[in-house]
Amino acid sequence: MNVKTNTDLEFAYGAGHLNPLKAANPGLIYDAGAADFIKFLCGQGYSTKNLQLITADNSSCTKATNGTVWDLNYPSFTLLIRDGKTVTGTFTRTVTNVGSAVSTYKVKVTASSKLTVKVEPSVLTFKSLGQKKSFTVTATAPGDELRLSGSLVWDDGVFQVRSPIVVFAI
Repeated sequence: MNVKTNTDLEFAYGAGHLNPLKAANPGLIYDAGAADFIKFLCGQGYSTKNLQLITADNSSCTKATNGTVWDLNYPSFTLLIRDGKTVTGTFTRTVTNVGSAVSTYKVKVTASSKLTVKVEPSVLTFKSLGQKKSFTVTATAPGDELRLSGSLVWDDGVFQVRSPIVVFAI
């Protein structure tokens, strides 16, 4: 697919075609545990009562567990354009190295020309398996677009770890 000819690219393509052989050895993973999802649900307005229906434990929504959708350590990035205004979102993600013990991943961003995406740092260097590294993605889109998309790929020459970026208006 091509970002210029397939304007619905990320909605049609998603996070990518699943290759079971590569999925068993992905290189990098985005870990998200129960506490991450509790923060996400509380940030979406779930009451403690409704949260406990999902968790089946005594979890509660408090100021400390009130996150946002942007906080979830998930391998995708989404922005919503409201009222025709330019939108900027900053996402922090953490990946865990499960590929080669010593590896260096460089980021490659592919996006529509109207979607500005910056990734810091642009290189992640790992010295061991299980090591975690964080990065920040800042995406900016003009408010006059209905839908923009792109992706970022972390590539160490052996593994390619792709994350979709989507901006849409309501």
